[in-house]
Amino acid sequence: METARGTVPFPVNSEEIAVPNVRHLRCARCDEVVFSLSDARRLREDAIDLYRKRYDLLTSGEIRALRRRLRLTQGELARLLRLGASTISRWEAGRNVQTGAMDVLLRLLRDLPGSLAYLKRRAA
Repeated sequence: METARGTVPFPVNSEEIAVPNVRHLRCARCDEVVFSLSDARRLREDAIDLYRKRYDLLTSGEIRALRRRLRLTQGELARLLRLGASTISRWEAGRNVQTGAMDVLLRLLRDLPGSLAYLKRRAA
C-alpha cells in the first residue's frame, strides 16, 4: 500500500460529491483504496461541506450560532422543528446535512422576527 492523494467520490443525500486532495492508501497491484479512521472522517466532513456550499445551505457553525442566539438547546430546537432528538447535534457536528426545506425554516428563524414565537405556539 502506498500513500496517495486524489479526488474521491463520497455520497451525500444520494449524490456523489467529488472531494479533492483526499489522503488515502492505494494498492499498486489492484488499485484498492483504504482510509485511516481520521482520513475517513475528514473525507465525510469535507464532502458535507462541499454539498452545503453547492446548495447554499447553512454551515454547521451557522446552525449552532443560530440556536445559541435563540437561546435554545439542541433538544428544544429539534422539538420546535419536529425532528428527532439527535438531528440538530448531527447537523452541528457536520455528520449530517439538513434538507433544503429545513434550511429554509432555519433561515426563517434567523431572519424573520416573530418566527420563533410562532413555532413555540405551534410546538407539539
